[in-house]
Amino acid sequence: MSFDIEHIRSQFPVLHQEVYGKPLVYLDNAATTQKPQVVLDAIANYYTKDNSNIHRGAHALADRATQYFEDTRKAVQQFIGAREAEEIIFTKGTTESVNLVASTFGRKFIGKDDEVIISTMEHHSNIVPWQMLCEEKGAHLKVIPITDSGEIIYEEFEKLLSPRTKLVSLVHASNSLGTINPVKQIIQAAHSVGAKVLLDGAQSTSHLEIDVQELDCDFLAFSAHKLYGPTGLGILYGKREVLEEMPPFQGGGEMIKEVTFEKTTYNEIPFKFEAGTPNIADVIGFKAALDFIQQLGKPTIKKYEDELLHYAKTSLGSIKGFIPVGTAPEKVSVLSFNIDQMHPFDVGMMLDSKGVAVRTGHHCTQPLMKRLGLEGTVRASFAVYNTKSEVDILAEGVEKIARIKNK
Repeated sequence: MSFDIEHIRSQFPVLHQEVYGKPLVYLDNAATTQKPQVVLDAIANYYTKDNSNIHRGAHALADRATQYFEDTRKAVQQFIGAREAEEIIFTKGTTESVNLVASTFGRKFIGKDDEVIISTMEHHSNIVPWQMLCEEKGAHLKVIPITDSGEIIYEEFEKLLSPRTKLVSLVHASNSLGTINPVKQIIQAAHSVGAKVLLDGAQSTSHLEIDVQELDCDFLAFSAHKLYGPTGLGILYGKREVLEEMPPFQGGGEMIKEVTFEKTTYNEIPFKFEAGTPNIADVIGFKAALDFIQQLGKPTIKKYEDELLHYAKTSLGSIKGFIPVGTAPEKVSVLSFNIDQMHPFDVGMMLDSKGVAVRTGHHCTQPLMKRLGLEGTVRASFAVYNTKSEVDILAEGVEKIARIKNK
């Protein structure tokens, strides 16, 4: 697929509508991306032609559904460079993937006075599960500080590492700031003290090339809906040797080999962690999303999104009263900002009236906002279907809003 922006936009039905009489400018992609027609068709085709439960059926529909479901697992394996498809576990989302690791690896391998390290810029879903675990186990949660520009202070991270460190759980790219963290360096340092590393890839997987073997992370968690796929579907990658040591997450069908009232034996990975009927339709739809990304090519997508981000920073940076938040040099296509003396929610509502969809608030990163001394920000986030003309509409709206305030 050649990079033809109009052709790309034509594949996303939701983009072609008006909001309050204005053409929709959708800039809330860090929250969720829109879905191309091929994804919608794949979901509809499953329900209209192949609807059946998987793995245990002995008829044609079950065979087809199982094949398509497992094809997605293989596609995810290739997408992130895993060694084998069995290292890919389907969950409800990044949040459930992190909770799965906390509830299984954490409860087995983290004990009293052990340590878990996270960073100041984590999403709540990569804070709260570790707080709960540490409270239960008597372990300690340590937090890597950041600079005013929104970058991890690596030297302070090194000081936090100790023989008691069992896990480092870190966001690869910040959902609030766009900062890309030096995860490979962090993984190497964590492994040097025997700790495992979980990467929150909810934002990075849609923008950056990911190779889990090259990174050498022990876990990677991400969500389909930030990758042009359906909501309610997540991925947990884990190294085979680590997953095999972990107990099951939930009990029920599929995760067992044999059940008696005296004892149950558990299934092999990945099925050990996939109790019950899974989200079959959306798993099948996700493969269409991955195919869409692969046809365009991650390097092409990143280059285009970087251009949009640079254009947006330049266009909005000259506006009087515009205050950028998160100015790290290495970022994914997220632009967080405030307008001087204006509440971000008010700015978001005013932009919405102009057809511009952005996210406002703390973005599920309240500790980060507290560190920066902010109540929240306005966040514009770009995807492959956005255009410079849409950035112009955003900049025009911000300029008018700032001018009103400065009168």
